[in-house]
Amino acid sequence: MTRFLKRLLADTLNEDELTALVSAFDQIGDIVIIRIPSSLYHRRLDIGLVLLNEIKIVNSVFCQITDVGGEYRTRSLELVAGRGGTKTAYRENGCTFQVDVERAFFTPRLATERARISKMVQPKEKILNMFGGVGMYTIQMAKECYCTVYNVDINPYATTLCIRNTQLNHLKGSVISVTDDASVICQRMQNTFDRVVMPLPERTDEFLDDAISAVRDAGIIHYYSHVHADRRQDAIPAIREHFDDIAPVPHIVLGSRLVRAVGPRYYQAVIDAKIHKVRCP
Repeated sequence: MTRFLKRLLADTLNEDELTALVSAFDQIGDIVIIRIPSSLYHRRLDIGLVLLNEIKIVNSVFCQITDVGGEYRTRSLELVAGRGGTKTAYRENGCTFQVDVERAFFTPRLATERARISKMVQPKEKILNMFGGVGMYTIQMAKECYCTVYNVDINPYATTLCIRNTQLNHLKGSVISVTDDASVICQRMQNTFDRVVMPLPERTDEFLDDAISAVRDAGIIHYYSHVHADRRQDAIPAIREHFDDIAPVPHIVLGSRLVRAVGPRYYQAVIDAKIHKVRCP
């Protein structure tokens, strides 16, 4: 994607400016979001107009002003070209979503991982998505299988969008969208869930005990984390060793995979673990 971006801008930016443009962009429905280095901020309109004119169906180009952060995991955006707000329609793995790229957390870069998890769900499972957002994992799980998914998020606007997305899709299972702190729900519903999804890699260690309290014996936890590794192939051993060190109960690692690179020598990875809470005599 970075090379594609530089090809698009080859006639607009000079060689030094193209070198500074190190970031790719995301296309979400009819919206493009791009990170622009401070050295090129004065060229944001030129960059935005090229993207607007060259990429089909795009109506607006936003520059990301702040990193994702805060309790709601949101970011600030600036409209640099085109028209329209931050809400758009987005399709992924056969599902339709209404998303707001500024008011609720969303990334299009986990489509493969979301499809993988949805295909693992078994009929009649009760599932907790601890940081469900607008329902990206949740809707896809409920579309694939006759299950019940609790989509928990502390951002009430994300919950509202999840309810809307549930209505937009034909689901085999059911979705219960809850605005609350995931820790509260875990303590309230101990030993309830067959599967717990933890898609908040920067903070999963804080919530692991909560997830374990919510899952049933022999239930499955999908634990996401960010790991440092000098080489891509070292990321999986690193996250497995870390999970073995911090998991407070016996467990079996059913699988692990590298989800994506998030920075130089910095990766997002996932552990699929079966949790054993009842010790054999």
